[in-house]
Amino acid sequence: MSDDMLRLAHAGLAPSRIDRLVESWGSPTAVVDGIESGRITVADGIRAAVGVSAEVRRTALETIGATWVTRNDDAYPAKLGAHLHAPRWLFRRGETSAAPALAIVGTRTCTAYGIDLAMAYGAAAAEMGWTVVSGLARGIDRAGHVGALGASGHATAVLGSGIDVVYPRSNRDIHDQILESGGAVVSEFPPGTRPDGWRFPTRNRIIVGMSDIVLVVEAGETGGALITAGIALDWGVPVYATPADVDRPASAGTNGLIRDGAFPVFDADDLRDVLGLVAPIVRAGAA
Repeated sequence: MSDDMLRLAHAGLAPSRIDRLVESWGSPTAVVDGIESGRITVADGIRAAVGVSAEVRRTALETIGATWVTRNDDAYPAKLGAHLHAPRWLFRRGETSAAPALAIVGTRTCTAYGIDLAMAYGAAAAEMGWTVVSGLARGIDRAGHVGALGASGHATAVLGSGIDVVYPRSNRDIHDQILESGGAVVSEFPPGTRPDGWRFPTRNRIIVGMSDIVLVVEAGETGGALITAGIALDWGVPVYATPADVDRPASAGTNGLIRDGAFPVFDADDLRDVLGLVAPIVRAGAA
């Protein structure tokens, strides 16, 4: 585990910029030296953050019950690590699962139809031994996690903020239930990081990379769910979507995905058939 990489992970720089710096300077150590010497120009706050020792950072992570894993660690999710553009590290609370994983994503401004379906999908996946991955956002994300937890399943939430920053705050209950039930909360952003808008599209690639299938339940013509679907298509992860009325704004995106080649899923029984073809059925609670 690289001490200098851990220091960079706490720097407050965009992960993509850290990637470019490491590639151009040759190593995390060279980047840290460049920042501390002033040869790499950064804001004073970033230079100060890099100056904090790895030992201090690890102690702070232990205090909040978090760990830090890199792509070279056995604890790094293998499925995610297989992708070329996976993050160099993750901050993690709880335990991820090696089971097959279904990403349930969709709009925050969803309908009751979408909430009911997302909950049913989450429950169906959990009953078949699948992990449910989502972004802990309002709407479809929350509903998918609620369904999985209600069926005593494993859930993983991927944050667009620091590992200790729950956003929105109204989802604190789901966040805590995920951890209490043996699930995981992960982020590539260091503790204390605010949920700035640009971070959410960035975190969507982690949702995709941790999943075997991406299911879009409801989505408008634009938004994060369609970004996630686009990443999945680029990375070779199958995309499924639920159709709805053609004049329903909350389903314009899902209907469009199906038009463009996404596989349709109509209800929980239909999803069970799909999951059963991808991985063996393992009922929740089975040995």
